[in-house]
Amino acid sequence: MNKKVMLIGFGLALVTVCSGLFVSVQAQGKAKKREITVISREESSGTRGAFDELMKITDGKTNRLFEEAVIVSSTDEVASKVEVDKNAIGYTSIGAITPKVKALTVDGVAAKEENVKNGTYKISRPFVVAMRSGSSLPAAADFVNFIASKSGQAVVSKAGYIPMDNAPDYKAANLTGKVTLSGSTSVEKVMEKLKEEYHKLNPNVKVEINYNGSSAGIKDCLDSKSDIAMSSRELKTEEKTKLTGTTFALDGIAVIVNKTNELNAIKSEMITKIFKGELRFWNDIAGL
Repeated sequence: MNKKVMLIGFGLALVTVCSGLFVSVQAQGKAKKREITVISREESSGTRGAFDELMKITDGKTNRLFEEAVIVSSTDEVASKVEVDKNAIGYTSIGAITPKVKALTVDGVAAKEENVKNGTYKISRPFVVAMRSGSSLPAAADFVNFIASKSGQAVVSKAGYIPMDNAPDYKAANLTGKVTLSGSTSVEKVMEKLKEEYHKLNPNVKVEINYNGSSAGIKDCLDSKSDIAMSSRELKTEEKTKLTGTTFALDGIAVIVNKTNELNAIKSEMITKIFKGELRFWNDIAGL
């Protein structure tokens, strides 16, 4: 009788332990469910405009970005958010990638300069400077000429972006005056270097730059609040009727995640689903 009681007691204890382990495993499984933090740029960003169009987050009329996405106002801010949030995903210029984040391979192609140039990396866009068509601004026109010249394109290449082919020579014209630019935050890194090199050749021309987003910069130029607009997207059809644009570099848009993220590669359709809010957990992505 005592043996039966002992066996029954042992059995109950074993069931209790196993049940506890099962509940514990279940709890751990739930705890490991990792919700994706979507990081995006503000609406006036040229980077966002290009990314949303290329990733089919917008159809040109309706934008379907995840309503709970974290919105930031600069290229550096995207990287900073992704750097500290292990569940974050964002996008930034290839030329602005830092060692503190991880750039994902997209559709089997790495986010590298050579892949943008040879056309295999599809998430790419131009960097454009634009002036009001027919405007008479000698110093501003000279700065644009410098940017597009061999000297300017050498700066573009050194900054990590893709220069344009067949650039002409540049010769300083000994001008004086002031040039004002406004627009894309994505071009800040290269534009500051261009400004610095231009000043060495033209010490009597003062260049002032406001980084407030591509669309805002284009509006400033159209409203004569600045001489030159800086855009990290193609000019729209209606903008081209009033502005003359010069493409001075090509750049890829890298999809970035926290360095601790196990994911190294992703498909375009997955990116679209994540940024639309249709895919909410890292656990639901194959390979994780």
